[in-house]
Amino acid sequence: MPDGARATPGRAAWPWLAWALVVFVLDQLTKALILRHYQLGDATPVTGFFNIVRAHNSGAAFSFLAAAGGWQRWLFVAIGVVVGAFILRQLWRHPGRKLYAFALASILGGAVGNVVDRLQHGYVVDFLDFHWAWLASLFYAGHFPAFNLADAAITLGAACLILQELLQGRRQD
Repeated sequence: MPDGARATPGRAAWPWLAWALVVFVLDQLTKALILRHYQLGDATPVTGFFNIVRAHNSGAAFSFLAAAGGWQRWLFVAIGVVVGAFILRQLWRHPGRKLYAFALASILGGAVGNVVDRLQHGYVVDFLDFHWAWLASLFYAGHFPAFNLADAAITLGAACLILQELLQGRRQD
């Protein structure tokens, strides 16, 4: 085992599960604040390129399948559960691969946060709104689609997985 991935399975995975829990709790706390203090469509400008908003997304990334009629809620919940189970297995088996485990734990925390939203509300609560004029040709009025901390954690995790693969490939060359 060159990467020490199975040196202490199980117990060594707990720090990564704790990180996933931190991501989940922060995500849910921020969404609860938005739900408590904002009505759908409300926005507070923070800077010239950033607003806090309240948006609902019944679809996936970039509102994919948002207008599908409701069945997509259960599809995305099922995908989240399957992905979560796969990630738990990988964390259990490879806790010693730090960047890999960090990436998976970040994705897990975010995925669980968004699954909980879908189960509770039927949509995901989004509230981070970045906008720049140079995005106007891609997005309405230059506003990147609103997102939340769970989405940010999933994106961070995906970027770390790509970095992990690049670094691993470099070591094998």
